[in-house]
Amino acid sequence: MKAFTIKVIALILITLISISVQSQDFQGKAYYFSKSKMELGKWGAKLSAQQKKQIQERLKNRLEKTYILTFNREESIFKEDEKLDAMSGATDTWGKNFTPGSQYKNVKTNTLLQEQEFYGKKFLIKDKLQELEWVMGSETKKIGNYTCFKAVSVLPQSELNWWSFSWDKLRVKEKKTDSIAKEITINKPSNIDETIPLAQIEAWYSPQIPVSQGPLEYWGLPGLILEISVGDTTMLCSKVVINPKDKTNIEAPSKGEVVSKKEYQSIILNKMKEFRDNRGRRY
Repeated sequence: MKAFTIKVIALILITLISISVQSQDFQGKAYYFSKSKMELGKWGAKLSAQQKKQIQERLKNRLEKTYILTFNREESIFKEDEKLDAMSGATDTWGKNFTPGSQYKNVKTNTLLQEQEFYGKKFLIKDKLQELEWVMGSETKKIGNYTCFKAVSVLPQSELNWWSFSWDKLRVKEKKTDSIAKEITINKPSNIDETIPLAQIEAWYSPQIPVSQGPLEYWGLPGLILEISVGDTTMLCSKVVINPKDKTNIEAPSKGEVVSKKEYQSIILNKMKEFRDNRGRRY
């Protein structure tokens, strides 16, 4: 562990000299490619290989995405690099309701601000940064020109993709609500939350870029996170530009109805429940 610590410090010192990260105008851009596996559940078991392939092609815009993280020593903006659908020639309007909007992080003030649009209404999610307890190891690998170290953490699955929606989330919420109601009715303490499903997070960070930033809500390591794997999704950095010629003004977003992550989740679930009930509860 001592040798590992010395190695990390040496990499940081070398990088501080070479890229002048302490300068006031320091800025960087990291480009990420995200790929997710398609989960079709029980319904998918009834489909042929050809049908699955066709669905995967149609959902490519949702399964494969590119993002840009613009960062300095304290702040970052994470945005999707939107592309036109190869089949329709348009952006994925429906999918945008359940994908992450532009996200601002400030590691100094522990602030998260994220723009979300849900069926035409704009929201500004304001919350604290995700709390992550990293376990750092000595295992290394190269990503591009950067030496990266492995770190792992765990997070409740309910905290992942909080901006998104699935009918399963609604079913689980309704099942839990019904169970709590039954427990109260028969005057027994509820033990529904005894076990919390956890998701494992694997990150690869480089001390050669000594900023505590990363894609989405991942942060808190002594170097930029260049690769992150959670569940069926892997996000890999394809390019890093330090001190680009054309600087980007990193500004905290300010438009939209201000709500917390928990409040936003409740709004989505209630609206989708209303949508389902109006259509005869077919989901």
